[in-house]
Amino acid sequence: MPAVSKGDGMRGLAVFISDIRNCKSKEAEIKRINKELANIRSKFKGDKALDGYSKKKYVCKLLFIFLLGHDIDFGHMEAVNLLSSNKYTEKQIGYLFISVLVNSNSELIRLINNAIKNDLASRNPTFMCLALHCIANVGSREMGEAFAADIPRILVAGDSMDSVKQSAALCLLRLYKASPDLVPMGEWTARVVHLLNDQHMGVVTAAVSLITCLCKKNPDDFKTCISLAVSRLSRIVSSASTDLQDYTYYFVPAPWLSVKLLRLLQCYPPPEDAAVKGRLVECLETVLNKAQEPPKSKKVQHSNAKNAILFETISLIIHYDSEPNLLVRACNQLGQFLQHRETNLRYLALESMCTLASSEFSHEAVKTHIDTVINALKTERDVSVRQRAADLLYAMCDRSNAKQIVSEMLRYLETADYAIREEIVLKVAILAEKYAVDYSWYVDTILNLIRIAGDYVSEEVWYRVLQIVTNRDDVQGYAAKTVFEALQAPACHENMVKVGGYILGEFGNLIAGDPRSSPPVQFSLLHSKFHLCSVATRALLLSTYIKFINLFPETKATIQGVLRAGSQLRNADVELQQRAVEYLTLSSVASTDVLATVLEEMPPFPERESSILAKLKRKKGPGAGSALDDGRRESSSHDINGGVEPTPSTVSTPSPSADLLGLRAAPPPAAPPAPSGAGNLLVDVFSDGPAAQPSLGPTPEEAFLSELEPPAPESPMALLADPAPAADPGPEDIGPPIPEADELLNKFVCRNNGVLFENQLLQIGVKSEFRQNLGRMYLFYGNKTSVQFQNFSPTVVHPGDLQTHLAVQTKRVASQVDGGAQVQQVLNIECLRDFLTPPLLSVRFRYGGAPQSLTLKLPVTINKFFQPTEMAAQDFFQRWKQLSLPQQEAQKIFKANHPMDAEVTKAKLLGFGSALLDNVDPNPENFVGAGIIQTKALQVGCLLRLEPNAQAQMYRLTLRTSKEPVSRHLCELLAQQF
Repeated sequence: MPAVSKGDGMRGLAVFISDIRNCKSKEAEIKRINKELANIRSKFKGDKALDGYSKKKYVCKLLFIFLLGHDIDFGHMEAVNLLSSNKYTEKQIGYLFISVLVNSNSELIRLINNAIKNDLASRNPTFMCLALHCIANVGSREMGEAFAADIPRILVAGDSMDSVKQSAALCLLRLYKASPDLVPMGEWTARVVHLLNDQHMGVVTAAVSLITCLCKKNPDDFKTCISLAVSRLSRIVSSASTDLQDYTYYFVPAPWLSVKLLRLLQCYPPPEDAAVKGRLVECLETVLNKAQEPPKSKKVQHSNAKNAILFETISLIIHYDSEPNLLVRACNQLGQFLQHRETNLRYLALESMCTLASSEFSHEAVKTHIDTVINALKTERDVSVRQRAADLLYAMCDRSNAKQIVSEMLRYLETADYAIREEIVLKVAILAEKYAVDYSWYVDTILNLIRIAGDYVSEEVWYRVLQIVTNRDDVQGYAAKTVFEALQAPACHENMVKVGGYILGEFGNLIAGDPRSSPPVQFSLLHSKFHLCSVATRALLLSTYIKFINLFPETKATIQGVLRAGSQLRNADVELQQRAVEYLTLSSVASTDVLATVLEEMPPFPERESSILAKLKRKKGPGAGSALDDGRRESSSHDINGGVEPTPSTVSTPSPSADLLGLRAAPPPAAPPAPSGAGNLLVDVFSDGPAAQPSLGPTPEEAFLSELEPPAPESPMALLADPAPAADPGPEDIGPPIPEADELLNKFVCRNNGVLFENQLLQIGVKSEFRQNLGRMYLFYGNKTSVQFQNFSPTVVHPGDLQTHLAVQTKRVASQVDGGAQVQQVLNIECLRDFLTPPLLSVRFRYGGAPQSLTLKLPVTINKFFQPTEMAAQDFFQRWKQLSLPQQEAQKIFKANHPMDAEVTKAKLLGFGSALLDNVDPNPENFVGAGIIQTKALQVGCLLRLEPNAQAQMYRLTLRTSKEPVSRHLCELLAQQF
């Protein structure tokens, strides 16, 4: 850009500005401005033609007057005339005036567009840059329609100067953001990707910004950018600060470009090319290594630039969720920031660790920082940091630390900020329910919650505890005793009175044998709270009183006296008056048998979606409901507790993002009522330890099947749609599986959750859980476009005779999927006998009128029905010898396809489903496992031995089972994981 010489200074403008600044009042300023406007108007209308300098000066004055807040209604034509000048300073002022004062509806827009076209065609880089800046600054649809086709040509032209390419890229980005439909995709898209190799770093930076925006809508068009971005990132990361001297910021080479490249890579799944992926992993490791180095400067700018790259690197590692070593290292690096003196770093570390907690590879590493997070919850001054600490505790909670985390959150609740108390209450209630093994602890926790923060305990919370107590025979007596003691406090919250009234009315007879809690004492205690409660609570207590008459006939006279009192029979509230009259009449007229029938104990509640979890999702915003967003991402703060939930079969602990207890819908209305004790709202059928079953309840298998109901539908009418077996269109009606179907299936052999398929239109996520021969799978179909999918129909197909080996029930999904929306499909799976081929998932829909279809292999393999089996070394070798027939053994020797890491190998074997046996193999480097494949027809015992040879980078895998096809199939499946 040419320098402005001293002769270009406008003395008249400087004098005018000085006069304005020296005005003593608003009136004086207006007077001086009006005088100047009159002078400029006369000059423009005069007979004498103005030279370029005078026009420039007067246009500048008009611009200054406009910026002071005064309307300008003339001078526009003179500004347009300046655009045709060959002097840079005059043309610059013309474009500045146009950018600020001319709107898209102006009559001069055609003249302006012609002037811009002339400058773009002039090949003068300075004039081209001015024109591009004006287009971007105005950014109107009219500008886009006029120049959207020309700018890409300028961008990829071989003779365009670097400054022009940079301006063209940013101008095109501005137009695309304003009107995406106006920017045509064409052959230039392939050429713009190669700008990532440009020598000029400014061009590369602008090109990365443009490609990142474009590839979100058209990912396949820009897929080649992955290798180029990795190559450029590698050069930056491995360079010294002196190599990129002009782009080094406080000893950090090109920090802004590095961050943009890392964000670009987050738009795609991990690179498929092994060389590119290896180079990218090296880059990420280098960034993590540099974070451990001592700072090269004490200035905050150095640490800010360095940390910006580090956090974006961690976001990319979380997004890929496929490199266990990197995930653990990222977690350890974030753990160091948890105690950093800088508040912002602590906040960002807590926020990132929330997402890491949902990964099956890093959940355990996150848990090691529990003491630091608890300390942050207690001592942080900033409320937003404390809230992130609470979110992280919620995310890292599992069965092993639930009591500690719930205890700390309850303690924090006593002093928590009012703005987040309700959210903390909901989280404590969900965790206490989800990880309750001892139900007396659950009851104690919820009553403590009501005592500490009763005002913030919503109806959903205390409704839930009543449902659970009603459905659990073994906790009813304890609940009655505990709530009776809680009600004896001089001042107890009204929610405590509600819970106490319900529980004592149903189960007060279980503690009536103790003289300290005899029926008259119970009634007296409840009635002492009656006059201090709201109408709704009084109505509940009246129902409790009539229940007492049935439970404790000796209290009948006392209670009838209360019901007969004038304050009840003539109560101003219609509900209370009606209850008092009806209950009094019922207790007086009905026989004992009729009374016992009418007032019998409440039946178990049907299992349905946890209303507590639903409320928390609503509170966190729409993003929190997605089961995939937190686990991948999009790591953004709106879905802190999201994520795909690992199951015990992946040797990880469940994420709190989806409550296994709350994902059950109410059974169909036609189902007969469950017997007392059959409905167990708290039993986590996928828990690590055995759950207590009610004596009259169903078998574990029946209980599991009864829970394989889809989540509560959005509309009441959907409740009438029973899950039905999938209507197979037949393999001949669908296309063959996509070429990468086997590769996608292999990703899920040792894991249950993740993204099964993704292209520019559709994303399919999977979350599944298995127990014995039963399984439940959630498929999430996400529309990545802004256009609605029509006739959307996903179907499960059984190739060959698979239907006799595997039963799959599906829930129909909506036939329309709005742009940006996600729908969920539930599959209930039962393994009837061993099988070798997985079922197929056929997805058909119409996008923009064009039919779309794809066929995938559903990630249901025989190892999903593994039951881990522990055994001593003697038992193992005895069984190993029994399975010595040649057809019972399958062995494979193969080369390692991934780095040989003992911890990763162990995680994969556990994820495969078998139990790992310690101190069995004489060689401690070897892995030995045992398990039983559960099918409805029979059980297949399985023993495995994996012998790694680190020096030769080879494995020998041996499997022995009681069935030959199972041995060979399991061997093939497992070998592909290493």
